[in-house]
Amino acid sequence: MHGKIALEEHFAIAATLSMSERYAIDHAWTSLRARLLDVGDLRLSEMDRHGIGFAILSLNAPGIQEIHEVPLAIETARAANDRLAGAVRAHPDRFGGFAALPMQDPDTAAGELTRAVEELGFHGALVNGYSQVGSADGVIYYDDPRYDAFWATVERLHVPFYLHPRDPLPAREPIYDGHPWLLGPVWAFGVETSTHALRLMASGLFDRHPRLTLILGHLGEGLPYSIWRCDHRLAKSPRGIPARRPLAEYLRSNVYLTTSGHFWTRSLEAAMAEIGVDRVMFSVDYPFEDTVDATTWFDHVPLSDIDRVKIARSNAIDLLRLGNVVQA
Repeated sequence: MHGKIALEEHFAIAATLSMSERYAIDHAWTSLRARLLDVGDLRLSEMDRHGIGFAILSLNAPGIQEIHEVPLAIETARAANDRLAGAVRAHPDRFGGFAALPMQDPDTAAGELTRAVEELGFHGALVNGYSQVGSADGVIYYDDPRYDAFWATVERLHVPFYLHPRDPLPAREPIYDGHPWLLGPVWAFGVETSTHALRLMASGLFDRHPRLTLILGHLGEGLPYSIWRCDHRLAKSPRGIPARRPLAEYLRSNVYLTTSGHFWTRSLEAAMAEIGVDRVMFSVDYPFEDTVDATTWFDHVPLSDIDRVKIARSNAIDLLRLGNVVQA
């Protein structure tokens, strides 16, 4: 299928590049490094070979969120967004942008998102999980009350917030000690990100900001398959949860999912059954995943023609208001 739109496609700048070396497979760092730094011909030729017409690019993980020195986080986020804006200007019919944000400083993050959307023409933000603040062991999640004005800005700008995974800090999650094979996309990514998303839902964030939109990759980080049990147990023992509605209702009304890195038909079917086809969008997770794996699976997954077009492009066009950017 031609004309697919991909939403979780990553690049790096010099200041963040080395953060991704830990995720290189075997001895493939040279190739991964080249693909992360490229925002031109190499990436475009890969897209062309596999029917991807447009890609939303975002900074590699953990990116800004790992920089605990606040001034440096702010400086690096701005540099990354300026670099991405240059790539978008060079190929406006092929690339869009999700902003990197210095969430270590909520007010500055809101200002940088505003700049990215209103001046650079970006379509939202992608943030790599919790932020380290003040020290390497200082962690903050975005259900913290200090972020309420930030979330109001996201809602006002009418753009989505993509919550992307990162590993938990080893000092805080000893359960992975001695089991490095469970870190990253194998397991820890999904657990960390789904728990963060549940914190946002349970905090009442979407009650306060009902027009706020969250995107989760990897077909929802396991939430479509677990959300019923969460609500089932909360109904019996709510323990003072601030959320006014069942968590599944927020998942269906305030969250979109992408197929990034999760190319399995049964998982797609379960996600569609839980939240509906109108909230699922195609993605690859380039260059950490192979484009051929994502597109070969998606192009042949048993879907109606209408649903295939929705997931491949029209849902993204509607959510990100791409009608004046991508070709019909």
